[in-house]
Amino acid sequence: MSIIVFPAIDLKGGQVVRLAEGDMDRATVYGDDPAAQARRFADAGAEWLHVVDLDGAFAGKPVNAQAVEAMLKVVTVPVQLGGGIRDMKTVEGWLGKGISRVIIGTAAVRDPAFVTQAAAAQNAQAAVDAAQTAVDAATASIAATEAAGQTPTQAQLDALDAANKALAAATTAAENTPPPTDMSLDAALADMANKPVDADVTAWAKETLAGKIERAI
Repeated sequence: MSIIVFPAIDLKGGQVVRLAEGDMDRATVYGDDPAAQARRFADAGAEWLHVVDLDGAFAGKPVNAQAVEAMLKVVTVPVQLGGGIRDMKTVEGWLGKGISRVIIGTAAVRDPAFVTQAAAAQNAQAAVDAAQTAVDAATASIAATEAAGQTPTQAQLDALDAANKALAAATTAAENTPPPTDMSLDAALADMANKPVDADVTAWAKETLAGKIERAI
Protein backbone atom coordinates (compact mmCIF):
# COMPACT_ATOMS: atom_id res chain seq x y z
CA MET A 1 0.00 0.00 0.00
CA SER A 2 1.32 3.46 -0.86
CA ILE A 3 0.13 6.71 0.70
CA ILE A 4 0.31 10.09 -1.02
CA VAL A 5 -0.21 13.17 1.15
CA PHE A 6 -2.01 16.00 -0.68
CA PRO A 7 -1.12 19.39 0.88
CA ALA A 8 -4.20 21.61 0.56
CA ILE A 9 -4.36 25.26 -0.44
CA ASP A 10 -7.80 26.82 0.01
CA LEU A 11 -8.29 30.14 -1.75
CA LYS A 12 -10.56 33.01 -0.70
CA GLY A 13 -10.13 36.49 -2.07
CA GLY A 14 -6.75 35.54 -3.51
CA GLN A 15 -5.45 34.51 -0.09
CA VAL A 16 -4.54 31.16 1.46
CA VAL A 17 -7.14 30.38 4.12
CA ARG A 18 -8.84 27.68 6.15
CA LEU A 19 -12.53 27.88 6.98
CA ALA A 20 -14.00 26.99 10.35
CA GLU A 21 -16.69 24.35 9.70
CA GLY A 22 -17.07 25.51 6.11
CA ASP A 23 -18.17 29.01 7.15
CA MET A 24 -16.91 31.64 4.69
CA ASP A 25 -17.29 34.29 7.39
CA ARG A 26 -14.88 32.42 9.68
CA ALA A 27 -11.75 32.20 7.59
CA THR A 28 -8.26 32.18 9.03
CA VAL A 29 -5.75 33.75 6.63
CA TYR A 30 -2.41 31.94 6.42
CA GLY A 31 -0.88 33.98 3.64
CA ASP A 32 -1.52 36.32 0.76
CA ASP A 33 0.79 34.64 -1.76
CA PRO A 34 -0.70 31.32 -2.94
CA ALA A 35 2.13 30.78 -5.43
CA ALA A 36 4.75 31.04 -2.67
CA GLN A 37 2.79 28.57 -0.55
CA ALA A 38 2.56 26.15 -3.46
CA ARG A 39 6.30 26.43 -4.01
CA ARG A 40 6.99 25.75 -0.32
CA PHE A 41 4.90 22.57 -0.43
CA ALA A 42 6.63 21.43 -3.62
CA ASP A 43 10.09 22.19 -2.22
CA ALA A 44 9.19 20.17 0.88
CA GLY A 45 8.64 17.12 -1.31
CA ALA A 46 4.89 17.16 -2.03
CA GLU A 47 3.99 14.86 -4.93
CA TRP A 48 0.64 16.58 -5.54
CA LEU A 49 -1.11 19.80 -4.56
CA HIS A 50 -4.81 19.99 -3.71
CA VAL A 51 -6.28 23.43 -4.44
CA VAL A 52 -9.82 24.64 -3.78
CA ASP A 53 -11.30 27.88 -5.09
CA LEU A 54 -13.66 28.50 -2.16
CA ASP A 55 -15.15 31.62 -3.74
CA GLY A 56 -15.71 29.62 -6.91
CA ALA A 57 -17.46 26.83 -5.01
CA PHE A 58 -19.99 29.32 -3.66
CA ALA A 59 -20.29 31.34 -6.87
CA GLY A 60 -20.60 28.32 -9.16
CA LYS A 61 -17.78 29.52 -11.41
CA PRO A 62 -14.02 30.09 -11.11
CA VAL A 63 -13.16 33.19 -9.07
CA ASN A 64 -9.52 32.77 -7.98
CA ALA A 65 -8.21 31.91 -11.43
CA GLN A 66 -5.34 34.39 -11.22
CA ALA A 67 -4.03 32.81 -8.03
CA VAL A 68 -4.33 29.30 -9.45
CA GLU A 69 -2.53 30.24 -12.64
CA ALA A 70 0.25 31.84 -10.60
CA MET A 71 0.72 28.57 -8.72
CA LEU A 72 0.91 26.59 -11.94
CA LYS A 73 3.75 28.81 -13.11
CA VAL A 74 5.99 28.09 -10.12
CA VAL A 75 5.51 24.35 -9.50
CA THR A 76 6.03 21.26 -11.63
CA VAL A 77 4.16 18.81 -9.38
CA PRO A 78 0.63 17.93 -10.55
CA VAL A 79 -2.24 20.00 -9.17
CA GLN A 80 -5.84 18.96 -8.60
CA LEU A 81 -8.37 21.78 -8.44
CA GLY A 82 -11.93 22.08 -7.20
CA GLY A 83 -14.43 24.87 -6.74
CA GLY A 84 -16.81 26.31 -9.33
CA ILE A 85 -16.28 23.58 -11.91
CA ARG A 86 -19.79 23.02 -13.23
CA ASP A 87 -19.48 22.45 -17.00
CA MET A 88 -17.24 20.95 -19.67
CA LYS A 89 -15.98 24.36 -20.81
CA THR A 90 -14.53 24.98 -17.37
CA VAL A 91 -13.11 21.45 -17.15
CA GLU A 92 -11.41 21.80 -20.53
CA GLY A 93 -10.19 25.29 -19.70
CA TRP A 94 -8.44 24.23 -16.51
CA LEU A 95 -6.94 21.08 -17.97
CA GLY A 96 -5.69 23.15 -20.87
CA LYS A 97 -3.93 25.50 -18.46
CA GLY A 98 -2.09 22.66 -16.76
CA ILE A 99 -4.38 21.36 -14.03
CA SER A 100 -3.92 17.58 -13.79
CA ARG A 101 -7.24 16.72 -12.15
CA VAL A 102 -10.48 18.57 -11.71
CA ILE A 103 -12.62 17.98 -8.63
CA ILE A 104 -16.30 17.97 -9.46
CA GLY A 105 -18.57 18.37 -6.45
CA THR A 106 -21.98 19.98 -6.71
CA ALA A 107 -22.28 19.27 -10.42
CA ALA A 108 -21.51 15.58 -9.83
CA VAL A 109 -24.49 15.24 -7.52
CA ARG A 110 -26.84 17.16 -9.78
CA ASP A 111 -25.68 15.52 -13.01
CA PRO A 112 -23.81 12.20 -12.53
CA ALA A 113 -23.44 11.80 -16.30
CA PHE A 114 -21.29 14.93 -16.31
CA VAL A 115 -18.66 13.07 -14.28
CA THR A 116 -18.41 10.36 -16.90
CA GLN A 117 -18.38 12.93 -19.71
CA ALA A 118 -15.63 14.95 -18.05
CA ALA A 119 -13.45 11.90 -17.42
CA ALA A 120 -14.00 10.39 -20.86
CA ALA A 121 -13.31 13.64 -22.69
CA GLN A 122 -9.93 14.24 -21.08
CA ASN A 123 -6.71 12.34 -20.54
CA ALA A 124 -6.65 13.64 -16.98
CA GLN A 125 -8.55 11.88 -14.23
CA ALA A 126 -11.66 13.46 -12.80
CA ALA A 127 -11.53 13.49 -9.02
CA VAL A 128 -14.92 13.83 -7.38
CA ASP A 129 -14.41 14.50 -3.69
CA ALA A 130 -17.95 15.66 -2.96
CA ALA A 131 -19.73 12.53 -4.17
CA GLN A 132 -19.11 10.50 -1.01
CA THR A 133 -19.86 13.54 1.13
CA ALA A 134 -23.23 13.82 -0.59
CA VAL A 135 -23.93 10.14 0.10
CA ASP A 136 -23.05 10.62 3.77
CA ALA A 137 -25.25 13.71 4.09
CA ALA A 138 -28.22 12.09 2.38
CA THR A 139 -27.86 8.93 4.48
CA ALA A 140 -27.62 10.96 7.69
CA SER A 141 -30.71 12.94 6.75
CA ILE A 142 -32.73 9.77 6.21
CA ALA A 143 -31.40 8.22 9.42
CA ALA A 144 -32.40 11.32 11.42
CA THR A 145 -35.88 11.24 9.95
CA GLU A 146 -36.32 7.55 10.75
CA ALA A 147 -34.94 8.06 14.27
CA ALA A 148 -37.67 10.62 14.81
CA GLY A 149 -40.25 7.98 13.92
CA GLN A 150 -41.03 9.52 10.56
CA THR A 151 -40.91 8.21 7.00
CA PRO A 152 -38.23 9.67 4.74
CA THR A 153 -39.60 11.95 2.04
CA GLN A 154 -39.27 11.19 -1.64
CA ALA A 155 -36.93 14.17 -1.93
CA GLN A 156 -34.60 12.62 0.64
CA LEU A 157 -34.65 9.28 -1.16
CA ASP A 158 -34.03 10.99 -4.52
CA ALA A 159 -31.08 12.89 -3.06
CA LEU A 160 -29.50 9.66 -1.83
CA ASP A 161 -30.09 7.98 -5.19
CA ALA A 162 -28.48 10.89 -7.06
CA ALA A 163 -25.49 10.89 -4.73
CA ASN A 164 -24.97 7.15 -5.14
CA LYS A 165 -25.14 7.48 -8.91
CA ALA A 166 -22.54 10.26 -8.79
CA LEU A 167 -20.22 8.09 -6.70
CA ALA A 168 -20.69 5.11 -9.01
CA ALA A 169 -20.00 7.26 -12.07
CA ALA A 170 -16.81 8.63 -10.52
CA THR A 171 -15.60 5.18 -9.48
CA THR A 172 -16.13 3.82 -12.97
CA ALA A 173 -14.74 6.80 -14.85
CA ALA A 174 -11.68 7.75 -12.83
CA GLU A 175 -8.74 6.04 -11.19
CA ASN A 176 -9.19 7.96 -7.96
CA THR A 177 -12.30 9.07 -6.13
CA PRO A 178 -11.53 11.24 -3.11
CA PRO A 179 -13.93 10.45 -0.27
CA PRO A 180 -14.66 12.61 2.79
CA THR A 181 -13.13 12.47 6.27
CA ASP A 182 -15.22 9.52 7.50
CA MET A 183 -12.47 6.95 7.19
CA SER A 184 -14.78 4.04 8.02
CA LEU A 185 -16.34 4.55 4.60
CA ASP A 186 -13.00 4.75 2.81
CA ALA A 187 -12.33 1.04 3.24
CA ALA A 188 -15.76 0.15 1.86
CA LEU A 189 -15.24 2.45 -1.10
CA ALA A 190 -11.80 1.01 -1.77
CA ASP A 191 -13.21 -2.53 -1.68
CA MET A 192 -16.04 -1.56 -4.03
CA ALA A 193 -13.87 0.29 -6.52
CA ASN A 194 -10.79 -1.93 -6.30
CA LYS A 195 -8.83 1.22 -7.19
CA PRO A 196 -6.62 3.73 -5.36
CA VAL A 197 -8.61 5.96 -3.01
CA ASP A 198 -7.72 9.59 -2.34
CA ALA A 199 -8.73 10.11 1.30
CA ASP A 200 -9.29 13.70 2.41
CA VAL A 201 -8.48 13.88 6.12
CA THR A 202 -7.53 16.55 8.62
CA ALA A 203 -4.43 15.29 10.41
CA TRP A 204 -3.29 17.39 13.34
CA ALA A 205 -0.46 14.98 14.06
CA LYS A 206 1.39 12.28 12.19
CA GLU A 207 -0.02 9.71 14.60
CA THR A 208 -3.58 10.80 13.77
CA LEU A 209 -3.06 10.23 10.05
CA ALA A 210 -1.33 6.89 10.63
CA GLY A 211 -4.16 5.73 12.84
CA LYS A 212 -6.81 6.63 10.29
CA ILE A 213 -4.91 4.85 7.53
CA GLU A 214 -4.33 1.72 9.63
CA ARG A 215 -8.00 1.47 10.55
CA ALA A 216 -9.56 2.24 7.20
CA ILE A 217 -7.43 1.58 4.16
